[in-house]
Amino acid sequence: MQRQYHLSKMADVTSATQPIDVVRVRGGVRSAANDQAAAEEPLEVRLHGRPFATIMRTPGADRELAAGFLLAERIITSADDLAAIEYCRDNPNVVEVSVIDDRALARAGDARRAVTSACGVCGRATIESLTADVPPIAGALSMAASIVAVLPARLRAAQPAFDESGGLHAAGLFSAAGDLVDVAEDVGRHNAVDKVIGRRVLGDQLPLSGAVLCVSGRTSFEIVQKAAVAGVPIVAAVSAPSTLAIDLAVATGITLVGFVRGDSFNIYTHERRII
Repeated sequence: MQRQYHLSKMADVTSATQPIDVVRVRGGVRSAANDQAAAEEPLEVRLHGRPFATIMRTPGADRELAAGFLLAERIITSADDLAAIEYCRDNPNVVEVSVIDDRALARAGDARRAVTSACGVCGRATIESLTADVPPIAGALSMAASIVAVLPARLRAAQPAFDESGGLHAAGLFSAAGDLVDVAEDVGRHNAVDKVIGRRVLGDQLPLSGAVLCVSGRTSFEIVQKAAVAGVPIVAAVSAPSTLAIDLAVATGITLVGFVRGDSFNIYTHERRII
């Protein structure tokens, strides 16, 4: 018989998108517009009152997300291991999980260390740790709109592994003139960004106040966070940013550009750097 573990009664109904203001550039012409961005917020998963991991996610089905995450981490092996999954009364971005077997807690103690080193923001143990003490970027770097428009094509042309596999993301550092300085490929966007910035770290070349970061795919919170820590003033992507990525770009002074396709793109934050 399947075990009926307890789920909290809090409504798990949220919006997957949020309205935002953008500046659209179409063929060199700018206009203010309203748009929708994918919602992204941190979900802290606690085990028996102790922080275990923070997962960046689109709100909704949080209890299911927590259960699936714990299964993937091998903290639980089935629903029989779960006693309860409840929302924190004071914070809808926190779920409290209780397990039946003390051995699961022992496994969690080991896994917590692995999770925190796995992929940047995803494994941070507390929501508060996401707001790193990073000074706002106030550099004078600017880039012509016509150069922004060609960045994805130049990045794509420097992806030999993608040509072979069709399954890799890329991150590239460009000069303000649009020259490709460095590129890295990986199955994960955040890994590609870590690689291309990591080379600058090893070369003692931080902060990257004269660089523009361009990534394939969408821009999530962790991409903007990595750019902010490295001092990158402009981040561009071929797809959409999340709401939390936009919020962080506002707070850290980063110019965030998305949907760079052909001669069109959207500027989400700090428009002044795109001329």
